[in-house]
Amino acid sequence: QSPDIAITDNVLHFKAQGHGAKGDNIYEFQIEFLEPVEPKPVCRVTQRQLNITVQKKESNWWERLTKQEKRPLFLAPDFDRWLDESDAEMELKEKEEEKINKMKIESRVPKDPFKHLKKGYLVMYNLVQFLGFSWIFVNMTVRLFILGKDSFYDTFHTIADMMYFCQTLALMEIMNSLIGLVKSPLIPAVVQIFGRNFILFVVLGSLEEVQSKPVVFFIFYFWSIIELFRYPYYMLSCIGIEWKPLTWLRYTAWIPLFPLGTLAEAVCIVQSIPIFNETGKFSLGLPNPLNVTIQFSFLLQIYLIALFLGLFVNFRHLYKQRKQHLGPKKRKMK
Repeated sequence: QSPDIAITDNVLHFKAQGHGAKGDNIYEFQIEFLEPVEPKPVCRVTQRQLNITVQKKESNWWERLTKQEKRPLFLAPDFDRWLDESDAEMELKEKEEEKINKMKIESRVPKDPFKHLKKGYLVMYNLVQFLGFSWIFVNMTVRLFILGKDSFYDTFHTIADMMYFCQTLALMEIMNSLIGLVKSPLIPAVVQIFGRNFILFVVLGSLEEVQSKPVVFFIFYFWSIIELFRYPYYMLSCIGIEWKPLTWLRYTAWIPLFPLGTLAEAVCIVQSIPIFNETGKFSLGLPNPLNVTIQFSFLLQIYLIALFLGLFVNFRHLYKQRKQHLGPKKRKMK
């Protein structure tokens, strides 16, 4: 207990309270080294033993450890860690060969001349998307506080231009995954981006009757909140920075927001089906002799099923990511 360890004038001084041959007592010893050593030893105390590491001032071989020729009775070599001069030279040679082989392997790997350009592009892309969705979120929040429920009815006309920009730009994420610029899986990105763009451009963009419905507010609001955490996380990852609260939000906020966003999209589809039936918009009429009209509302009903299947795909993907980034770390076996 409470070891007092120091090196003065090339002598190691040890003193500690312990239970040994003399019972519960203070035990101490001194070792005067053969040649000069560094005055600051490194100590590590465990339940089983106490390790003291002493560094030589000059890296050379000693005839013996202590200045006195006769070895102290309490001192014995640990042959599991013992190296004679020939063994050490062999070990040093192996390390040098390993280092040379590593350098050869690294020299064979072609360096990417566009590495910094790619990193700069990804940082700028995520920054622009973050600013765009931040504008949407702040604008909608301020309008909600000022106008209350009245802000629901003109959300599309106020926010649509910026949402068009952000969701069109989001198509680059599919391209980034295709060309290997990012390691994100392709299928979840395609499911999310094409699903959102279908709602935004086809359903909302083509029906003025739906644009004034309150559900538009909730769709845009849930979309923007998710991206407020996702894009800053990716932007910081590009430059090797991890902020733990942001990482937690990135892999946790989707748990309530994804189902709520999907539910809002489903409500929007359900509300649009009667309007598409009435107007016949996007319906496809087949020529004679079939003389059959395929209603677009029928495709929307199929899309409703696909919407919840897409939710399952993204949920599974994000759950694996959350487990990977926030799950318990596996300890390496020694």
